[in-house]
Amino acid sequence: MQEQHQRAILHLDLDAFYASVEQRDNPVLRGRPVIVGGDPQGRGVVATASYEARRFGVHSAQPCRQALQLCPDAVFLRPRFEVYRAISQQIQAIYRRYTPLVEPLALDEVYLDITSIVGEDLAAAAQIARAIKQEIVEQTQLTASAGVSYNKMLAKVASAHQKPNGLTVITPQQASAFLDALPVGKIFGVGEVTEAKFKDLGIFYGRELRQLSLERLQELFGKRGTDLYRFVRGEDNRPVEPERERKSVGQETTFERDTMDREEMLAVLEHLTEQVAQRLAELEIAGKTITLKVRWHDFQLVTRSKSVATPLGDVQAMMWCLRPLLGQLLAANRPVHLLGVTVSNLMPQSGSGGRELVQTPSLWGPADEEVSEL
Repeated sequence: MQEQHQRAILHLDLDAFYASVEQRDNPVLRGRPVIVGGDPQGRGVVATASYEARRFGVHSAQPCRQALQLCPDAVFLRPRFEVYRAISQQIQAIYRRYTPLVEPLALDEVYLDITSIVGEDLAAAAQIARAIKQEIVEQTQLTASAGVSYNKMLAKVASAHQKPNGLTVITPQQASAFLDALPVGKIFGVGEVTEAKFKDLGIFYGRELRQLSLERLQELFGKRGTDLYRFVRGEDNRPVEPERERKSVGQETTFERDTMDREEMLAVLEHLTEQVAQRLAELEIAGKTITLKVRWHDFQLVTRSKSVATPLGDVQAMMWCLRPLLGQLLAANRPVHLLGVTVSNLMPQSGSGGRELVQTPSLWGPADEEVSEL
């Protein structure tokens, strides 16, 4: 394993945050399967599912229609982002009493660097994680799972290891064995499509992934292959960045099989746009530029962007922009491997109160196109 600067990093992840808040605030919902997200009769997606719903196979980013089929007795609720934000800010204040090195990833997820407090002592770091978890329970009646390790990647993997309300420590001495035994789908940076590709290659655990050479991983996944090579070896030198300025919000997905089916692509775009709209609402921001990303079957990447005068925040307005952009690109009549949606040129959602913006974009700006060979 590559020599790294020893740090003490915590990753804290609130357990089924939105659903847990709803169950906390409405005792009738406790013990019942609760799904927070879109309309199960439409094309909405799951934002968070309670653990009672997860037992039926429901998970975040899943189409709500599918979640309803899996769990017909679930209670579906629309998100209350203004409530979630207020609770998140309350919990962020707890974190900042321990260290200024706090990097929020979402309303419910955060990294802390407490090296200045405990040095390289991960046992002491675990004690601090326990204290933070206890404060969260006392102040909000919510639970969090914590991961403790010497880098961000391992801390995040650790926090997911014993959910809900878990605490897992991965020391430098334990890292190799821990990652070797991890199912490949739980390796940091491995999504559903990548997991399926690995399984097709007969790779099911970290130890098997570690046998692939850097060259082979780069051949399979390009630049991301380099990250996977490092992560499965426990290497990650990324710092905790408390003052990151968000420049964009985006989602993308890779098709299991390259496609030329326009209706399939539109359905996927709407699914991605739901996730982007949800994240924009969480952050109380909107954007004036939307970008469609397409990777062709030969891995050539093309992006098309549109800028509008009225900030984009809801699915309907974003899809109104994306449909013609997709139509322009599909005129090339080439199979598509990947689709992505990004909103940039961000600004506060003035007066939105955390609710979705409902508007139609106007005063089109010039279209931008970028083509790159990867």
